[in-house]
Amino acid sequence: MVFNVLDFEKPLAELEANIAELKRISEAEGVDRSKEIAELEEHRDRLARQIFSNLSPWDKTLTARHPNRPYTLDYIRAIFDDFIELHGDRLFADDKAIVGGFAFFEGKPLMVVGHQKGRDLKERQLRNFGSAKPEGYRKALRLMKMAEKFGLPIISFVDTPAADCSVGSEERGISEAIARNMMEMAMLKVPIIVVVIGEGGSGGAIGLGVGNRVLMLEHSIYSVIPPEGCAAIIWRDPSRGPEAAEALKLTAQHALEYGLIDEIIPEPLGGAHRNYEQATANVRDAIMRHLVSLARLSPAELVEDRCSKFARMGIFSTTDKIESRSETVKS
Repeated sequence: MVFNVLDFEKPLAELEANIAELKRISEAEGVDRSKEIAELEEHRDRLARQIFSNLSPWDKTLTARHPNRPYTLDYIRAIFDDFIELHGDRLFADDKAIVGGFAFFEGKPLMVVGHQKGRDLKERQLRNFGSAKPEGYRKALRLMKMAEKFGLPIISFVDTPAADCSVGSEERGISEAIARNMMEMAMLKVPIIVVVIGEGGSGGAIGLGVGNRVLMLEHSIYSVIPPEGCAAIIWRDPSRGPEAAEALKLTAQHALEYGLIDEIIPEPLGGAHRNYEQATANVRDAIMRHLVSLARLSPAELVEDRCSKFARMGIFSTTDKIESRSETVKS
């Protein structure tokens, strides 16, 4: 049985159900139906390529939120060895929406942090649906400063709809915690690689998103605000989220075009939720390549690389337009 099927995935789900049923019948009857099965699988792959090469920004938003998509702990278990989770911000509490700790990657130690959503309702409530509170960002910063102390690279996985906006989080300084993380991450003297694996939402994302290399999975999103929140503000109608998604330019392809990220990591055919093994292998390869390239930089060069990268964002030339308007006024 197929669960959590998105609307545009339904034709694929039907084909996969037919393939599974044909395999069951073939095995039960002892009849070789491999040719029919191969034809159906080829048709399924063609259909998947057609569907996933033409996803709208809203479709990508739904894919990025898919409940079967690999989360941070899935990548940690598949990519790293001997992960030791560390807890608490040493100030208030341990926020389960952010996980982090020491691990080994290809035999070398590093620090890994990231947002963690939950699989079932109980875990989602425990982890606040991946929306971190101030203590979560302070925990992450504590771990990253520890990594700097020991000269360890940092891998940061981003997957959050947004930071927690409850009264308690506001009282404990959620804005300050995110801003401090941005400032401190910019100045850390070790390599930082950020991977947006699902939702990169608002300040909740950027609080873990300042890195020398910022990568995005092919069907992930990165936005200043979730589409529904944007629609609620602009049109007073959250149901217009699909329109807002178009306007926000939130896809990985848009982010690369505007220079906000450095690379798009390809996903398996049909999305990361359809093939965990291939998805994690692609992320592993990307992390390895960028760690090797960043290892050539000195601590000072790492800081300069990171700061100049973000300083270039949002700079636009409007001189010609200003001059043309001035000429109009004079005339």
